[in-house]
Amino acid sequence: MSVHRLPPGPGNVTDLHTRRSSYHPDYAALARNRVALARSSAGLSPTAFAEALSTLLARPIKAGHVISWENNTTPPGDVLIAVGALAPLTGARLGIRSHKFIAAQISHASAERLSRELGMEHVVGYLGKTSCWTAPVDTEADQGTLTVWPWGTVIIHLVQDLDVPNITTLALWRYQSYETNLAWASTYLSELTSSEVHATYVLSLYWVYAAPWVGATLDAGLRLICAPRVLVDRDMTDTAAAQVTGERAEQELLAAGYQPTDMKEFGTPGVSSAWASWSGVAYHPHDPLRALPEEDLVNFEIGLQAIWSYTAHLNDQIESGHPLQTCPNYGYGFLRGARSLLLTPRPQETGQHQQMREAIVSSSGLPGKLSLAMEALKEAGS
Repeated sequence: MSVHRLPPGPGNVTDLHTRRSSYHPDYAALARNRVALARSSAGLSPTAFAEALSTLLARPIKAGHVISWENNTTPPGDVLIAVGALAPLTGARLGIRSHKFIAAQISHASAERLSRELGMEHVVGYLGKTSCWTAPVDTEADQGTLTVWPWGTVIIHLVQDLDVPNITTLALWRYQSYETNLAWASTYLSELTSSEVHATYVLSLYWVYAAPWVGATLDAGLRLICAPRVLVDRDMTDTAAAQVTGERAEQELLAAGYQPTDMKEFGTPGVSSAWASWSGVAYHPHDPLRALPEEDLVNFEIGLQAIWSYTAHLNDQIESGHPLQTCPNYGYGFLRGARSLLLTPRPQETGQHQQMREAIVSSSGLPGKLSLAMEALKEAGS
C-alpha cells in the first residue's frame, strides 16, 4: 500500500517502512488465518468460496486449494487481495485506489507520430469502435498509462493505492498533487512532441475498497470523497493548520450528512454505493461479485474525458474568436456519434451501467459542451 506519497502533517499515516521491532510475526500463518476468517465471515463452504474466488480471479480455484490455504500452504498474493474483496476487514482507516485522468491536447499530426515512434498499442473500446493508441508511462505512481486519440486528445491515467486515516488527508494530498501532476504531464508531453503542451486539468475517480462508516454516514463520507474541496482552505499555507481545520469540518459534515445538490447517485442497494460530481467519482463495492467492475468505470472515464477535453478545446477556439481547427474526420459527424454513444442506453448494457453512464455524463457538464461545439462545427461546415 502506498502511504509515503501522502502529505506531511498531523493525521498522516505512519510510514510502515520506517518502523522497527524485535517482533517478527509469522506472516504465512497470518495469511492462512485471513483466508479461514474470510470464508467463515462469508458463511461459505470451501466449494462455494472457491467458486467465488474463481470468478474474481478469472482462473479455476478448487475447494482443495481453499482447504490447503487455510491449513498448510501460504496463499498467493492475488488470492489474499480477492479474499479481502469478498470479506473486507473492518477498521478505522480508508483504503482507496486513486485513478487520476490528466487531459491535454496536441496536434493530430503529433498524435500519429507518437503512436509510431513509441510503438503504442492500437486499441478500441473506450468509445465504441473508435481507435486510439496506448502505452505504459514510467511515473512515481503505482501504474501509469498514456492514451492518445487521433484527433489530438491525450489522457494520462495514473493509479495509486492509498491508505489514509481520514478524508481531509486525502483532500490535501489530492489538491497538492494536482499541481505537481499537471506540471509533470506538461513537461513530459512537451518533450515527447518537441512542442509546448499544457495539461489542462486532472479528474479523479476513487475506488473505495475499505471504509470505516455504515449507513447514512457512509453515503456522507463517499460524497465528501467525491468532492472534497469543502475540506480544503486554499488560503491556508500552514499544512498542519489546514489539516486540523479540515478534520473539524469533516466531522461536522459527516455528522450532519453532507448532501450537495449537484451530485448524482448511481449505487445499487446491497451491491454498491456510488456518487458522481463535477469534481470526480467515488465508488464503494459492497458485493464485489455483483458490483460494477473497476475496469468498466475506468474505461468509461477515459472515453468520456477524451470527448470532454476535445470539446473544451473546440469551445476555447470559439470563445477566442479564432477559426476552428479540427482533425479531418473528427468534426460534427464524429461528435454527433460520440454524443449518441455517451448519452443513449445500449441494448445490452445492465441497469448498473446505465445508471453509471447517466450520472457521470450529466454531472460532468458534457452535454452542454457538446451542443456548443457541434453547433459551431456545423456552421463552419466541419
